[in-house]
Amino acid sequence: QVQLVESGGGLVQAGGSLRLSCAASGSIFSINFMGWYRQAPGKQRELVATKAIGGNTAYADSVKGRFTISRDNAENTVVLQMNSLKPEDTAVYYCTALVGGRIYWGLGTQVTVTS
Repeated sequence: QVQLVESGGGLVQAGGSLRLSCAASGSIFSINFMGWYRQAPGKQRELVATKAIGGNTAYADSVKGRFTISRDNAENTVVLQMNSLKPEDTAVYYCTALVGGRIYWGLGTQVTVTS
């Protein structure tokens, strides 16, 4: 089993910044990628950003230029730096990891951006 624990969510005004962190622990043999998804009320869960073990990154168009994903392979952590936040970024943010061919999810952390 793999556990993912997120931290860093909260309440911020539009234009502000937040930093989300996720630490993976447990039966970790090889993490292929780690990343972040989000789900706003009444909407489907959507990709925010992912980073593969080889370094390739992917971002949703809506966050490009504002969010940056980074990863510490040795520590099995992934960080999402979110700048210039907008009210439409309000959602529960979930950490995800692909380990041994299986997808794991964290419990999520709430991000609320007020106008």
